This record gives sequence, C-alpha cells and structure tokens, in this order.
Amino acid sequence: MSYSTADSLRPVTLDDVRGAQKMLTGVARVTAMEGSRHLSQLVGSPVHLKCENLQRTGSFKLRGAYVRIAGLLPEERAAGVVAASAGNHAQGVALASSLLGVHSTVFMPDGAPLPKISATREYGAEVRLHGQVVDETLAAAQEYAAETGAVFIHPFDHPDIIAGQGTVGLEILDQCPEVGTIVVGIGGGGLAAGIAVAVKAVRPDVRIVGVQAAGAAAYPPSLAAGHPVTVANPATMADGIRVGRPGDVPFALVEELVDEVRTVTEDQLSAALLLCLERAKMVVEPAGASPVAALLGEPEAFAGPVVAVLSGGNVDPVLLQRVLRHGMAAQGRYLAVRLRLTDRPGALATLLGVLSAVDANVLDVSHVRTDPRLGLAEAEVELHLETKGPAHCTEVGQSLREAGYTVID
Repeated sequence: MSYSTADSLRPVTLDDVRGAQKMLTGVARVTAMEGSRHLSQLVGSPVHLKCENLQRTGSFKLRGAYVRIAGLLPEERAAGVVAASAGNHAQGVALASSLLGVHSTVFMPDGAPLPKISATREYGAEVRLHGQVVDETLAAAQEYAAETGAVFIHPFDHPDIIAGQGTVGLEILDQCPEVGTIVVGIGGGGLAAGIAVAVKAVRPDVRIVGVQAAGAAAYPPSLAAGHPVTVANPATMADGIRVGRPGDVPFALVEELVDEVRTVTEDQLSAALLLCLERAKMVVEPAGASPVAALLGEPEAFAGPVVAVLSGGNVDPVLLQRVLRHGMAAQGRYLAVRLRLTDRPGALATLLGVLSAVDANVLDVSHVRTDPRLGLAEAEVELHLETKGPAHCTEVGQSLREAGYTVID
C-alpha cells in the first residue's frame, strides 16, 4: 500500500483501510470501548469512550506510522526514515520502525518534554533536538531527508497514514454497531479523515463531528474557503492538535465526509481532562480529551449512541499538574481570597478556624505586612483554597464577611 508522490492525493478507500487493518493485526491493539455513565446522563443517550490512550506508544499514531513504513519499497527501507514531532508521532514512528527493522531518525523541538524524548529513544529512534517550534523541527527533518535519502514520514498528510488511522473507525463499528455519532479531535486531520472513510462507507448515516481547539482551529476557515488555509501562531495546551494548516490529503476527505467541525476553549479542555481522570479513571492528554470537551460544551447537540475517541494519553506530568489546576479553577473548585486582619498573635489561627468550619481546604497562605496602604497593626493575607464548587465559594465568602473580615476584591 505504498503511494508515489504523483498519486499522493489519491482518495483513500474502505479497501485501503481494511488492508491496513490486516497489516496491523498483532501490531496495534484493538483498544477498549468504555461506557461513561456521567457523560451518558449529560447527553441523554449512551456515550462510549474509544480508548486510544491505551494503544501501544500511548496514542493512535502507531497505526498510520506502521502502515506507511510497511508499505515502503526495499530500497526505501534501506535508506531509513525520518520524522519530526513533539511527541506522539515521534513514538509511533520509532516503534513502527523498530518492529520493521528500519532505521529511524526523529527530530524533536529543543523544548520537547523529557518523558517523550526518552520514550522515543527507548522505542529505538535516533533523536535529534532542533528548533524551538515544530515548524523549525519539520524543516530540519525535511532537509535531512533531502541530504540522506531517508523517507520523510509525514504525521497526517499521506494516504497510507490515513488508511492506518481509519482502522479506529472499523473497530468502533465492531464494538458499537448502533453508533449514531462519532466525535474525534482534529489537528492535521489524518485521524478524522480515516475514521470518516471507514465509517461512512459502511454506515453513511453516522454523524462524524470533528473538534479543534479554538486557538488552533485551521479547519473552520479552510472549509469556508474550500481549501487549506494557514492559521498564524496556533496556540493551545492541546499540542496533539496544535496544527496551523490542514493536510491536503485529509482536508479533501474531511470536507467531503465529516459532518461538522466544532471548537472548544482551553477551560473546556481542562474540565474534560479532569473529568476523564476523576470519572473515567483515564489519563488523557488535552488533545485526547477534546471530544469530551465538546460533549461538555453542548451535550444536547449529539445524537446517541455517541463514541468519543480518546486519541492519546501522553501528557507531560508538569503539564498535567497545571491543566488539572486550571480545570479545577474552571469548575469553581479553587478560590483565591485577599483580606485584611489585625496583625496580632493568633489572628491567622482564628481565620483558619473560620475556613475549617465551612470545610474549605487551605492550599497556600501568603502575608503582606510592609505595604504602605496597610495600617500599623494590619496585615494583608492572600489564601488559595480548594472548594467544592461555585456554591461553596459563595458560602466561604459569606462566612468570612459574617466573621467580620474585609474581603478585598
């Protein structure tokens, strides 16, 4: 299933996806489909989670990478392959190459998370760090390909890649034959395009909804223009879908087969990641949580049964910590308050007693005693609290005021 440059825009068919599925037998896992009671109650019909975060290498990327590399000619394999990625594609290419006995070189940005760099090396790739942003890394990988003859493995803009990712769609049809809507995150478009090819050929009535982060949403303007357009400086915590321009090959398929592309905010992504962790017991990266974010944003818009594709779980622990805090803040479960009190022994203990009485958990306390705005016997205290939600935040503020404290807005 190898394509030359001349026919790289050839449409991907159901037969291509079925061929990819045979090729991936014993290589990629048939990932689990888990029901979500919480999301089902919100949507009003069954919601299932397709757990590609549990795939080998932690994301769906192995599927397309393996199919692409397996389809190379012997002389192409001998030259090796090269890729550019900040994470998931890098690991997919590294493992696929190792399984097929092909040397792989992966360029990653200088600031790529250390766990992803280590994992890519452990899967067998030679890792080269170059550039501060993925565009610089991509240019370095393409220059390397031109100099060495190594085959450049694009993360989404190739029919073999799309066919491999489309095997997720075939599994969804097997695991949930009554599916009404499939919700999937979109970056360059390879996964959404592949799923749409597979599903629409068998069940044209199934609605396919793509999801992009609002700060990196290249598909809505591209679909409006009728061709791929570039969004300058895409910005989102969801690095897996932070792509400034759709791929030519997936764009044509998304335009034809995907019913709708929605956008979600950073707050919705944080809340979705937190929900996956707390309610589904799933570690999911922000890009992988984007379908759940769409369901949380407008649950009544999705006809069930719904399958939300959790595309990956490779989240940097430092980012996870920040995102979880952001998600809790977005849900009203963090509260920061500043107030003034008399600077005397026992004043802070009395304040903490008020907070304890309303079951607010104190995370951090800071004092200011030298501000010229303060009286001689005054101190300003800033507290960061963990609460149970917006109603509890209101209760905490009311209790502080009733106890005689001046809360500074």
